[in-house]
Amino acid sequence: MKNIFDNSLIAKNAKFSQRTQSLISLRALRFVFACLSVISITSCNEKKTEEPQEEEKETTEVSLTASQYKTVGIETGIVEDRNLNKIIKANGYTTVPPQNSAEVSTLIGGTVKDIYVLEGTFVNKGKILATIQNLEVIGMQEDYQSAVANVEYLQLEYNRQKTLSDENVNPRKTFQEVKAKLATERARAQAAKNKLDALHVNTKGTTSVVPIVSPINGFVGKINIAKGAFANTGVSLFEVVDNSQMHLDLNVYEKDLESISIGQIIDFVLTNQSNKSIKGKIFGINKSFSNESKTVAVHAKIDPADAKGLIPGMYVSANINITNATVPALPKDAVVRNADKYFVFVQEDDKAEEKHDHKEGDKEEIHEQEVHFKAIEVIPGTTDLGFTEVKFVNEIPTNAKIVTKGAFYLLSAMKGGGEHTH
Repeated sequence: MKNIFDNSLIAKNAKFSQRTQSLISLRALRFVFACLSVISITSCNEKKTEEPQEEEKETTEVSLTASQYKTVGIETGIVEDRNLNKIIKANGYTTVPPQNSAEVSTLIGGTVKDIYVLEGTFVNKGKILATIQNLEVIGMQEDYQSAVANVEYLQLEYNRQKTLSDENVNPRKTFQEVKAKLATERARAQAAKNKLDALHVNTKGTTSVVPIVSPINGFVGKINIAKGAFANTGVSLFEVVDNSQMHLDLNVYEKDLESISIGQIIDFVLTNQSNKSIKGKIFGINKSFSNESKTVAVHAKIDPADAKGLIPGMYVSANINITNATVPALPKDAVVRNADKYFVFVQEDDKAEEKHDHKEGDKEEIHEQEVHFKAIEVIPGTTDLGFTEVKFVNEIPTNAKIVTKGAFYLLSAMKGGGEHTH
């Protein structure tokens, strides 16, 4: 009986122990969850507090030690009122008016007999460049001379028939017939003469040689014939160009057209040659777009004295001077770009030096005085004569010291942290 009671007691104790363990495990689990929640909330709060610290690192200030300031060669100045030109940049090329360029051809085909010029030779108007041979020319001269002889005969006959008609000796009809024949022969003689004149062939004598003459003064360009070759009508044999009236054809975009007007002065340089600036003046603006480029051709004259040495087809870069105004400006090196914004650096007043505590026995370090700068956002405008127009986003003191040399170094230091450590 006693054994049965002991076994029952042991079983009850075992059940109690299991319940106790279960309660302990549940409580432990709750405690772990609570700890995890606290850790999670703490880490979130830490992240939230860290975020503004990262933003604080994005500073617009930078400082240099006195030795760095001297090494970099920082120079400062103030905003000045400058008389600057607003300009529009355009590209184009040199060309000549249509009347100053000639493609020389022949009105009658023939075999090239002689060539009298070389490429680059200067020729006057009427100069014989070459000759061609065509036997049909002899027939033209014969037609002219025959028509002239008939005119002389019919003129005498006309005078005789007129006298007889006036005295009522011959019928009026005979006089009218002679008069009509005379008019026909005169027309034939004039037509033959016009043909020979157009070919620059003399009406007297007989020849099969036709001269090819220059229609303008200028320099011989490309020669497209050879001795003994057949020259066809309507085909360019020579190119002659008069460079004395050289001008520019500039390509101006649609957005700039409103600012362009006749009489404006331009400055241009040859793209592939020296940077010598040459002046010109706008005399014409096209009223249609050039092909599909959405640009309009603007024509500018060049002073003949400056046009010496220029040839058609030279590429140029030009500045069209639009307006002249007095604006606040700084040297162009003072304005630096960071991403899509522009800045200048203002030198701030000297700040009190930081005090550095040193432990007893430590070697005392020498700390240099620092010069502090602050980046100020600006909106740049016209650049001319080495100066750039500036508009400050926020107002600055009138006599603020603005870095005019070394601004790019300060920008690099600012982007790289720019903090001076001791």
